[in-house]
Amino acid sequence: MESNSMGNTYIALLRGINVSGQKKIKMADLKQILQENGLKDVKTYIQSGNIVFDSDQTDKNKLQKKIIKTIDDHFGFDVPTLVLRQEDIKSILKANPYLKQAEETKLYYVLLKSPPKAELVEKFNQLQFENEGFHITKRCVYLLCKNGYGKAKLNNNLLENKLKVEATTRNHKTMLKLLEMVSS
Repeated sequence: MESNSMGNTYIALLRGINVSGQKKIKMADLKQILQENGLKDVKTYIQSGNIVFDSDQTDKNKLQKKIIKTIDDHFGFDVPTLVLRQEDIKSILKANPYLKQAEETKLYYVLLKSPPKAELVEKFNQLQFENEGFHITKRCVYLLCKNGYGKAKLNNNLLENKLKVEATTRNHKTMLKLLEMVSS
């Protein structure tokens, strides 16, 4: 059966692999193992765990669990995984409040696995960070890092910690690239 553009194409974002020597996974191995475990037409982008694939499964939570289990079984790490669809990425990009006012190299997306509790968001919204802006929604925390993400105090770990949700961060260029890969 050939794949068609109306199929179920997904983006899986893995958190914390191949970062400073931790949880090393070769993308070629990952691709092979995911395909052996039922995902189709698996493509990866850079080493940080960005995967585009097709599946007959329509439940994103089941896909997340399957990917997490497959990686744990084969590589022995528990890797937080977020599965999104093309529409999710499009709407997240479109809703970025910093898009018009900042260079794209300063824009980052902290993608949330679940919506943070209102009281935690309220509390976090009172914080201020020099040279860094943020905007919290149910699915994403938009970051504006005027001095780049590498030196930012406002990062994935801080947000996970304060908002009590699992998250993974991508820059603007990666988000656009994933959208392009899903569309092609």
